[in-house]
Amino acid sequence: MHITSGATATSLLAIALIATALPAQQIDTPAQTIDAAASVKTVAPLTDSQDSTPAHAYSKVRIVRLSEVKGDVQLDRYTGVGFEQAMANIPIIEHAQIQTGVGVAEIEFEDNSTLRVGPNSLVAFPQLELLPSGGKASTVTVTKGIAYVSLVNTKGNDFTLTFGQQKVHLQPSSHIRLQMEPTRATLTVQDGAALVEGPSGTTQIAKKKTFSFDLANQNPPVAAKYVPSEPYDSWDNHATEYHKGVASQSAFGNSPYSYGTSDMAYYGSFVNAPGCGSMWQPYFVSASWSPFANGTWAYYPGAGYSWISPYPWGWTPFHYGSWTSCPGAGWGWQPGGLWNGLGNGPVATTTTNGILLPSRPVRAPLTGESTLVPVNQKPLTISEFGSASRESFVFRKDSAGMGIPRGNFGKLGQFSEQTVRHGTAIATVYGATPASAQGGARPGYAGPDASSRSGYSSSMERPASGTSSSPSFGPRTSGAPVSSAPVSGATPGGGRPR
Repeated sequence: MHITSGATATSLLAIALIATALPAQQIDTPAQTIDAAASVKTVAPLTDSQDSTPAHAYSKVRIVRLSEVKGDVQLDRYTGVGFEQAMANIPIIEHAQIQTGVGVAEIEFEDNSTLRVGPNSLVAFPQLELLPSGGKASTVTVTKGIAYVSLVNTKGNDFTLTFGQQKVHLQPSSHIRLQMEPTRATLTVQDGAALVEGPSGTTQIAKKKTFSFDLANQNPPVAAKYVPSEPYDSWDNHATEYHKGVASQSAFGNSPYSYGTSDMAYYGSFVNAPGCGSMWQPYFVSASWSPFANGTWAYYPGAGYSWISPYPWGWTPFHYGSWTSCPGAGWGWQPGGLWNGLGNGPVATTTTNGILLPSRPVRAPLTGESTLVPVNQKPLTISEFGSASRESFVFRKDSAGMGIPRGNFGKLGQFSEQTVRHGTAIATVYGATPASAQGGARPGYAGPDASSRSGYSSSMERPASGTSSSPSFGPRTSGAPVSSAPVSGATPGGGRPR
């Protein structure tokens, strides 16, 4: 099978996304099309028989993406049931709140700007609106803990950060860190600029400056002469560089809906499938893998159930375009059609090749019932560390990137080829810090010291294939992604065999 070059294929996707960009009044149409072996079937919009709240109630509401979850993270989705377990790719709507224990989370906005939330933090989203100009207004409130904001250079958007009685207006391309304590807050501007409004007046904070705020007495902020480092700075810097690097390579930056496409560029590539044309596929999958075998239905009042994919790339392909089950090549995704918001989901029927797709729940949850309905048609295959010392990483066939940390292994295509051929492949992690020394209180959660891992090398070892019931949280390294040594027989340029 011919491998389409990454730059060409992702540029085509960017053009398709731009061409289908619609005003917010139109983008949340709950219709999802699945193209299975040339058989097209469409889900009708939710009706009152499915959800007693009118389907158009959320037609103007923006949704942002919970793009990464590690450790103890909970989300109040404004459903009336309070905080529930959070998961990657779940939509965040206006008035939602996120809280962390021993864990961290990342939120991705439409233009690929990001908010990262450190441990023991509480963050709310009181405003997610579309401006008359077409720009987007976002207000984020930090009540406690530590938060990082990294904005891309998008003109016309308005991003405001509030804490205590302070309101921070951020310029495009700004990168800031906010630490909240009971009576004091510290704001560091690492890049760009910030304008702070508060009871003591207005303060302009320039690049590489830190200001401390007395929240108890509302005294004027005090400037520091240096920018102190914090344990989670390396995690923030690595994530920022990951988004910048992958997004620039994939040419998604100018798309109105670029969030999620960085992960698509890292975890998969476009291929030309005979009889089906160009389609995107995740790495580490065989023809028997299905994108709908595992996931969760999440209920949102006024919109019904939204399909949540567990895969790290599983945002854009489940809100836009269609999936095709191509004979001999397996499932692949193709751009086209409308952007679907909260009402997205697969077809509730059987495709022409006999694959059963998960059915959307037909009624709203009753009082006391969970708003999250899991779907597990088969065990979820996960790539993960192969030993307690975390000195090796095992890639598994049909994991589709599940469990693989972002940006740490260079181009994944070289590992995918070995995995698809043999079932598994191993990357030896050299300079690894034992899990017991990483500061994580939860199994699988790596603390800030995980940045001490210096890199990865590949191995031809192939342990017995297996599955796991829960994901493993991968390492975080500071700076740019670490390239790994090529696997023997890998396709140059990170290509993928079929």
